[in-house]
Amino acid sequence: MSVTPLAAHPSARPAPAFRGRIGRDARSGHYAVPRRYRLHLSPADPDGLRIAVTHSLLGLERACPVTFLPAVPDCSDGGHSALRPLYDASAHRYAGPALAPVLSDDWSGRIVSTHGPDIARDLARRFAGGRAVLYPSGAGSQIEAVERMCAQGVEEAAQRAGAAGVEDAERAAALDTLLTTLDVLERGLGSHAHLISDQITAADVELWVTLVQLDTVHRHHLDATAVHRIADHPALWAYARRLAAHPAFGVHLDLDAIDRRHHARCQGLEAAGAAVQILDWATHATPETGD
Repeated sequence: MSVTPLAAHPSARPAPAFRGRIGRDARSGHYAVPRRYRLHLSPADPDGLRIAVTHSLLGLERACPVTFLPAVPDCSDGGHSALRPLYDASAHRYAGPALAPVLSDDWSGRIVSTHGPDIARDLARRFAGGRAVLYPSGAGSQIEAVERMCAQGVEEAAQRAGAAGVEDAERAAALDTLLTTLDVLERGLGSHAHLISDQITAADVELWVTLVQLDTVHRHHLDATAVHRIADHPALWAYARRLAAHPAFGVHLDLDAIDRRHHARCQGLEAAGAAVQILDWATHATPETGD
């Protein structure tokens, strides 16, 4: 089944976004068959980390193998040479960077999807086999709300709060947005082990990866006072610590790789917040040999 690249968001290095989906049965073209598909991920990238955690929670190591990619792409255009054959086979005269994440179809040698949220949802809904219910019935709107809060209220707000060349008032407003969002999440979590259910859901994967990024990447561009205010959410950071100790989460947490990716991509200056680590992730993360 051919997948046509959709228009990508404007960027310095535009790439086609493939949005094929895994369907319920053979009529869909792409349908769930064990070992038909392969993931290509760099867990140092937030999308790659979300998918890797989802994949481990679902126990899909045999059903959908993973090829792990280096934190820093090896091509001068910012892409991965290992993905180039897939892009060349999937997009006519493709000249942009070969980016991860990628879900590929081994039957055709082409890309199914490069859209992280779609990949995670299709793994959970088409391959789960009852091992974990990451998208419980009736919880869709709650999960989407958490995704929006993490993307806009945390990720985007943290980036604006630490952006160079931005007026002080704009940075202050972004920090207020970030702290307000963390306050809402702190109250929502309360004393519960998980965010929207009594078990791990996609909302927990989303929030945990967002907290990892906040402490390992975004704080490097914030002042020390801001980082201390971010750290003043004890329920959230205790929750992040607990999940880091879960094998499906911690096994994919490579702090050195995240740091290499950050410094390869970031052009901003470090601020005093770089010295104020919120969690000692290395202490709580589960080593790969412990899985």
